[in-house]
Amino acid sequence: MRGRRGARQSALMCALAAVLLAGGADTALAAQRDSPITVRRSAQGIPHISAKDYEGAGYGYGYSFAQDNICVIADAYVTVRGERSRFFGPGEGYVFRGNGASVNNLNSDFFFKRIIDTGTIEKLLDQPPPSGPRPEVRELVRGYVAGYNEYLRATGFDKLPDPTCRGKPWVREIEEIDAYRRFYQLALLASGGVGINGIGSAQPPTPPLTGGTGVPLGALSREFIEQFPLGGIGSNAVGLGREATGNGRGMLLGNPHFPWDGSERFYQAHLTVPGKLDVSGGSLYGVPLVLIGHTEGLAWSHTVSTAFRFTPFELKLVPGSPTTYLVDGQPREMKRDVVTVKVPGPDGRLEDRTRTLYSSEYGPMFTELLGQNLFPWTSAQAYSMGDANAANFRYLNHFLENNLAQTVREYDAVHRRNQGIPWVNSIAADSKGEAYYADLSVVPNVTNAKAEQCNTALGRGTYQLLRLPVLDGARSECNWGRDEDAIQPGTFGPKNLPSLFRNDYVTNSNDSYWLSNPAQPLEGFARIIGDERTARAPRTRLGLRIVQQRLDGSDGLSGRRFTLQQLQDAIFNNRQYLGELWRDELVAMCNEMAATSADVAEACPALAAWNLRDDLDSRGAILFRRFAGRALGAQGGPYDTPFSADDPVNTPRGLDTNKPDVRKALTDAIADLRGAKIPLDAPLRGFQYEKRGEERIPIHGGPGTVGVFNAINVPFVASEGYPNVPHGSSFVQAVSFTDGCPQARTIMTYSQSSNPESPYFADQTRMYADKRWVTVPFCEEEIRRDPGLTTTVLREPAGGPVPNGNGARCLPRSLRIGGSGVGALRVGLKRGQLQKRVKGPSAVHGRRTLRYCVTRGGRVVVVLDRSKRAQLVATTARRHRLRRVGAGTPLRTVRRAYPGLRRVARGVYRAGPSSRVVFGVRRGRVRYVAVADRRLSGRPGALRGALRRARV
Repeated sequence: MRGRRGARQSALMCALAAVLLAGGADTALAAQRDSPITVRRSAQGIPHISAKDYEGAGYGYGYSFAQDNICVIADAYVTVRGERSRFFGPGEGYVFRGNGASVNNLNSDFFFKRIIDTGTIEKLLDQPPPSGPRPEVRELVRGYVAGYNEYLRATGFDKLPDPTCRGKPWVREIEEIDAYRRFYQLALLASGGVGINGIGSAQPPTPPLTGGTGVPLGALSREFIEQFPLGGIGSNAVGLGREATGNGRGMLLGNPHFPWDGSERFYQAHLTVPGKLDVSGGSLYGVPLVLIGHTEGLAWSHTVSTAFRFTPFELKLVPGSPTTYLVDGQPREMKRDVVTVKVPGPDGRLEDRTRTLYSSEYGPMFTELLGQNLFPWTSAQAYSMGDANAANFRYLNHFLENNLAQTVREYDAVHRRNQGIPWVNSIAADSKGEAYYADLSVVPNVTNAKAEQCNTALGRGTYQLLRLPVLDGARSECNWGRDEDAIQPGTFGPKNLPSLFRNDYVTNSNDSYWLSNPAQPLEGFARIIGDERTARAPRTRLGLRIVQQRLDGSDGLSGRRFTLQQLQDAIFNNRQYLGELWRDELVAMCNEMAATSADVAEACPALAAWNLRDDLDSRGAILFRRFAGRALGAQGGPYDTPFSADDPVNTPRGLDTNKPDVRKALTDAIADLRGAKIPLDAPLRGFQYEKRGEERIPIHGGPGTVGVFNAINVPFVASEGYPNVPHGSSFVQAVSFTDGCPQARTIMTYSQSSNPESPYFADQTRMYADKRWVTVPFCEEEIRRDPGLTTTVLREPAGGPVPNGNGARCLPRSLRIGGSGVGALRVGLKRGQLQKRVKGPSAVHGRRTLRYCVTRGGRVVVVLDRSKRAQLVATTARRHRLRRVGAGTPLRTVRRAYPGLRRVARGVYRAGPSSRVVFGVRRGRVRYVAVADRRLSGRPGALRGALRRARV
């Protein structure tokens, strides 16, 4: 046995040495492990992570991601812990980039702290799949947290490479629950996330208000209406089937338009667990699953769906009691949650700030959405948010199974089995040559009939203007309906949601499902999901035109099917669709106006010479953009040919040059540029750019609202032009299936790392400026051939504490718990003896405690008495077990393992009447296992005191 084991280890070390030499290893952490976690970075820092199990893959992902983006995600964890006021001040705020909401820190803390106090996430985690996470998801998360924490320990908080958060007190190790809190924040992005201010600050009126004080609907801006509820983020995606590709296999173009700043960005990685998982693509920060990308046989992307994820319920209040509401004539008291957060006082010391938040049976009370106070709480009525994604952790299982799928038929089954997509459409293609579209997402079950019958007076206005019903909460019949095939009560089941298989193509650019393929319109669905037989946005129409012109051969290129390069060019050709529709009529109008206005004359040749694109050197592009943005707001619309449902791709069209608003749009655009000292024929180069340190990187592309497929949405700054992209094209991918490895071309427009000291901070942004793509290797032989490959081996210990690179030593993930302690850490030993047994310093010391990190997550804490002798040893590591009981074990399992189990305090159980083993239990699961000194274990008060010092 020893000989064989030694031979295996020798072979492993030889193989590992070969990998390190071939790949140019830059790091190898820790000691012996039979199967190391390997992180190979190809060009532009994209990590290819390989491990023997899901936990190892998560570990490699967490470590790599923390290397690249620790400061941004650490800030997000402060948010979901409800600690922004503590570290950044209660009067300050932040922008939730995913939906554009500007949020006050104190309101945010109350919002997230209530989620924590009520155990919302723990309750979701306790459910069996598909409602709760599958074991593989839990393993990925466990590994991710451990890898993230190991990076912090190995680097040192005061030595983090990113100066943004180096040595900051808000950068801390995380626990698994923090990762799930981040997942929940993302699930709520299009529902509760747009009402964080309105939910976190909602209070009954004092003194009672008798009339409405909300913003009238007529005062809402066109911009708000167009961008509600997700602040204008969007995407394009095209799935091509066998009839549209040169080789008869599928192709996919994914072009999400997401923020370039903050935590709602994508991180690109390739995850491999041999024989189980092999997937490459992008994930939102903090999610160790690929959310858009490809496997060996399936490629997919997402676009923001038009469906609503919430509905307001209008409550009729009992006179004189603004927290009592009526349902079917019967009074019901609102639920009160008293929430306390920590806030710096005048002397800098932390003090408690308390607020009572309210909710009805429909959901939390709220007053505003995205800064608009549409829902005032008066003495007569109040509003409660019904949030369909508040019960949705199914999306984690969806993406895990998605990461395993190989065909669009399997992908469709994943949708129907989990019903967890929170707020996006799905577009996919597979190696068999089939394309797929679906909006099988989480949508409140509000049929058109129910909206008609149950809308309140306010709801009739919002339904007409925004498609958002406001339901009558005074009638139980107005609550959401139930479909037999829906997993979650109150949501639509798959039979009442749109989906489509095609052999030619499907596409979506953030309009509704209706024209995913004009040859097969999807109709007959509830209006809360999307509109039908209405005008499509210019970007949607251009996307359809690009595909149709390629397939009918009218785009000037050879053939009538797509090659991979042509698919790539479809996104970066920067065609400007409104320019194609309007330019000639605009030039004619300009020449006419120039006859009587010298101010206009200079603009006409600039517009006439413009090449109808938003390329860096397209002269006149800025002038047309400033005109088109204003012209779209013309009263009655700017078109001279109206929309026709019989020709929805090509109508409306033409420019009504007789409208005063259209003419004024041109003179105002000219004044804009002259006021900013920008030439009327100026190209984008020099005026649209992204700053990376002192470097200005020119950015091509333009506003999706005026019909640029490569949407770059930058506000105009009078003195500068278009500086610094807030959101637009982000993780762009073009994937083609072949007889061998899938071929992927990608570009992360804002680059892979948010750390200004990283080599991956601006490299892909420069590539994007030059319209260059990254060829991402997928098959093993391709990865090995990558000329810039570097390799990092993350290895866990086979036994004994392991140096973590910062002077601390982590205990192994598997240790035996005995009747006297955990591993070598025994009750009764003195501090010096303990430190000799476990050589080197622990992760954190206190006067009465020793704290040790554990590889892949958890900690061991030793509590000392006044004579510095160990009186309690506790562990939160899942694999530190006694009779198969450890952290995470259900209480019912503990009872079976220990028939003499007895409760000695709230949440504290003793294994038997005379046992020294103690279990901490919360919400039905073990949180820690502890071994206590006999004098301590028999005295509940003293035991509780020691456990408080342990902080487990």
